[in-house]
Amino acid sequence: MIFADKLIHLRKKAGWSQEELAEQMNVTRQSVSKWEGAQSVPDLEKMVRLSELFGVSTDYLLKDEIENVECLNPSEDMSSLKRVSMEEANAFLSVKAITSKSIAYATLLCILSPICLLVLGAISETPKYSLSDSVAGGIGMIVLLTLVAIAVAIFISSGSKTASFEYLEKEVFETEYGVSGMIKERKEQYKSTYFKKNITGACLCIMSLIPLFVGVIFNEESDLLLTVMLSVSFVLAGIGVVFFMQNGIIWESYEKLLQEGDYSKEKKEKSSVTTTIVVSYWLIATAIYLAYSLATNDWGYSWIVWVVAGVLFPAVIAITNAFGKGK
Repeated sequence: MIFADKLIHLRKKAGWSQEELAEQMNVTRQSVSKWEGAQSVPDLEKMVRLSELFGVSTDYLLKDEIENVECLNPSEDMSSLKRVSMEEANAFLSVKAITSKSIAYATLLCILSPICLLVLGAISETPKYSLSDSVAGGIGMIVLLTLVAIAVAIFISSGSKTASFEYLEKEVFETEYGVSGMIKERKEQYKSTYFKKNITGACLCIMSLIPLFVGVIFNEESDLLLTVMLSVSFVLAGIGVVFFMQNGIIWESYEKLLQEGDYSKEKKEKSSVTTTIVVSYWLIATAIYLAYSLATNDWGYSWIVWVVAGVLFPAVIAITNAFGKGK
């Protein structure tokens, strides 16, 4: 069997089109077509890459007399890799689209949780309202803890829905014919939305400072107006975070299926620590915000955590992507 026939056999066994193999090899589809048409032969570097890609020896590819596949390592044989079907890929994208909203809104609940405590506290300190500090504090804390509890339940529920797809993050896998092409097309269609939502999120986080300054300017005698304006700042910052989180999770789902960025085959094979950057980032920000606020009771300033996190988020993603490419 000549090299061209072996290449066709291995490509079809992997479930790839010529275009998908070309992308794996960083060559044009025409080059793959010429290889399979016996019109040309890959250079030594590309031949080695093909042997690694399909898990076979270079001798098998180069020597016509060798008919049986000689694997570099039986455990690395293509047939041993889990194959993702079109149905599984669509199911994963659907689940991520749903859970991205759930996780984003759960984080929003955490951000908004102290608003009731702040507003009731300001009302209790206003003479014309007959609301005691203890009642205001009690109701405010009940609302805060209830919202945080609901958020935690949503986080756990969302995690359970995606548990069956954890292998996409941790294991090397192959996709059936047409899957990669479909994912790339959907990712390309989403690209403009991705950048628009990131810009919107950043702008909202920055603009969340405006209501606070308005409250400072017009606050003459009562702290109630300042507290209301502060609450508006919470809402704006929270909506900005929703844009970041939902957007990032959806984008990440495409990268997982395409095995790009932090989910590339190379990083998985090297057993590098693959983290869900977007979710981890905002969960850490939430933990810092709640820990500081509850420990110091300084709700009037702790909300700035969300503004800083929102402004830094695009930079964190850019640095992460650049670092990933560098490796």
